Formats: sequence, structure tokens, C-alpha cells
Amino acid sequence: MIDKILIANRGEIALRVIRACREMGIASVAVHSTADADAMHVRMADETICIGPAPGTDSYLSIPAIISACEVTGAQAIHPGYGFLSENARFVQIVEDHGLIFIGPSAEHIRTMGDKITAKDTAKALGIPVVPGSAGGVATLDEAKQIGRDFGYPVIIKATAGGGGRGMQVAKDEASMERAFMTARAEAKSAFGNDEVYIEKYLQKPRHIEIQVFGDGQGGGVHLGERDCSLQRRHQKVFEEAPGPSITPEERKRIGEICANAIAKMGYSGAGTIEFLYEDGEFYFIEMNTRLQVEHPVTEAIFGQDLVREQIRVASGQKLSFTQDELKINGHAIEVRINAEKLPNFSPCPGKISAFHAPGGLGVRMDSALYDGYTIPPYYDSLIAKLIVHGRDRPEALARLNRALGELIVDGIDTTVPLFHALLQEKDIHTGDYNIHWLEKWLEAGGLSS
Repeated sequence: MIDKILIANRGEIALRVIRACREMGIASVAVHSTADADAMHVRMADETICIGPAPGTDSYLSIPAIISACEVTGAQAIHPGYGFLSENARFVQIVEDHGLIFIGPSAEHIRTMGDKITAKDTAKALGIPVVPGSAGGVATLDEAKQIGRDFGYPVIIKATAGGGGRGMQVAKDEASMERAFMTARAEAKSAFGNDEVYIEKYLQKPRHIEIQVFGDGQGGGVHLGERDCSLQRRHQKVFEEAPGPSITPEERKRIGEICANAIAKMGYSGAGTIEFLYEDGEFYFIEMNTRLQVEHPVTEAIFGQDLVREQIRVASGQKLSFTQDELKINGHAIEVRINAEKLPNFSPCPGKISAFHAPGGLGVRMDSALYDGYTIPPYYDSLIAKLIVHGRDRPEALARLNRALGELIVDGIDTTVPLFHALLQEKDIHTGDYNIHWLEKWLEAGGLSS
């Protein structure tokens, strides 16, 4: 077993890994920028080391600084959390070249699934259903228009190296293709240094369904059901739940088995998420995230499994500690992402926390690095807390979420908490009748002001 783990991340996910380490009797090392010297993950770790100035490019994204931190502290393994270097194949290769353990999949698997076209081809070869679209990158406008005619409009143009909603444009008809195609390429070039794009059929009212998978790299692979992440703003998730309110047990079993078998065939090691668009009973692969997801707590809640602990076990060379038959869904869980943002424009709102009180009680979990007097720095993602609730069924989970939001106190800054108070007044949220376009349409219609 690994004796000491360096956590190459910050905030609530760093705390999450530290907690798992402590329960397993493993020493933890927190890295931090100068801006995070007083951060909670620094306070809670067994050992800390500064790796650079405030900007992420000079600290949390600095591969030499992180490798040096391992050498100085004697850490044997690195847990990347999510974001930053968690899906950087080059980083993984450097980690392994230095004789260290990367707690996650191989560089090869990250590289394969990190390119959207290669990932789609791989998924298709593994028997995973995919969205109809171009066979590879689309280089010219004429080619793009022909694909639109072949598959029928609307279509969506996506950056092959994309993520986070950047480099994505919808062409509703041939007249709008030129603008959409050129804009997507320009955005892709600016965001990722690669202007290659591909084109897929644009589904009208899909849900975003993702399957949590786990492999041990030794031929073992399981799925832990699905999460519905359809409530999104600008392709960023804000509200996630498990199990999905629209998925039947038969559909869960069918797509889950497909994904688990694919993971086993790949020889995949660690946690992963296979993401789909779901419409009219059909699943269409869109991408695979080769890391732990922000929303992993809802899966932990309904299955009673510690996914970070399992990541560490598998990285240590052990087989999965559970079988597919042992994984049974218990109740319903919901997570809301609370950001330091000012509504209604969702503009970043860093600043000093004058008062913080986390909600509690049965079935309530708060993953956050906030504390009274903490100053949220302006250099990083605006996510400051994840509120997770678990109930015997979906109505109980929604009621528990409403109660927990009422208990939460975050003073000194603006947050997105009012968004969730407003959403819980909507009939569609209570019936589960929403899709990936619902939230943006609701916001455009003045949902926050009603």
C-alpha cells in the first residue's frame, strides 16, 4: 500500500482526498500557491509545500514544481483531483518516468479519450453507441456543409481537443453553417491551440446522462449507475442527481453493462465517467472523463462506496473491492454546485467570508473548503462548495435539499444559492421533466426574477 500521497490540487477536492488518506492511514501532502497559504486543505494535510505564485500556470499547473515537491517530501504517489493536470497525459508519463504512482488511468488511456475523434472511434469499437457524425476532423466549409446535408440540420460543430463548452457551435441550417464553423474553429484555436473540429447530429431535447465506471487494470470493470447532469448553463453543470429520474432499471442495466464491459476490455484502471446524450430511450456517447468527477458524491451516497479510497487501492495494485452484483442502489441523491458568483449575470465574486455555517442533519453532506474569515482568491475556479443530500426517494431528497439550503450561511460575498432556491419552486424540477436546454431557457425567460 502507498504510504504518502501528494495531492496536486486545491480546495474541496484536495480536502476530499486528504480525508480518504486519513481514514486509510496514509500520510498526505498538500501543495499550494502563495495565494493559498491559508487555505483549508493546507491546514488539514499532514505536510505542506509551496509550489509557486498565485497564477495556476505557475503553481498547480507547473509539472516541475509538483515533481520536485514529491522528491522533497518523499511522496510515492500523486492524486490529481479534477481539473488542473488530472487529464494531462504528458504529466502522467512524467510522473511514471520519475518512479512515482499516478492515482488514475494510464497516459495512453488519457491520451486516447482526451481527443474527441479518437475517443468516439474507440467507443464505437468497444460497442458503445455514438452520436451520428463526421468520421474525423472536418477541414473545410464545403465538407462541413455536405455533412449537414447528409445528416440533416441542426448539427453541432465541436473542437476535437475541446471541453467546458468551448469551441462548440450549433448550425441550425446551411445558411448559418459558415458562421458556426468559422467561430468554432477560432474558439478552438484560442482555447486549445488546435483548430480542428468535428461535426455531429444535434439532438433537440436530450438529457445529459453519465455512467460512473471503475476498472482495476487487471481485467476487472464495473459500473455504478448513472447521474443526470442535464441542468447546465453554458455547458457547465450546476445540479446533478443519481439515479437519473428518466432512466428505467432496464435501460440502466443495458447501458451500464456496455460501459463496464468496455472498461474491462480496455484494461482501464481507476475511476472514469462515460458521458452520453439521452433522447427517446437511446444513449449517444459524447466523451469520457478519465478522472474523478466533481459530482462523484451523489454516486457515493446511493451506493455507499468511497470512490477516492477505491482509486487509491487500485493504484496500489489491488483488485476492485466490490463486484457488480454487490452494487445496489439505495435511495436518491442530489448535488448542487455553489459558486462565488453574483446573480443574475454569474460574474465571479471573490472576497472575504465574514460568516460561514454548513448545514447538517440526516442525509446532508457539505464538501467545501470555506471557513469564517477565509478570503476566496480571484485566480481560480469560482466553485466554493458542493451541497449533497441523500433521501429514501427523490421527493425526500428534494425536501432535504430545500431544508439544507435554508440552513446554509455564506456571508461577505455573493453566491449562486438563490438560483437553487428559485429552481426548487419550479414544477419541472419536482417532476424531473427537464433537458440540457431547460436551465438556459428558464434563465432567458427571467426565471431568477420571478
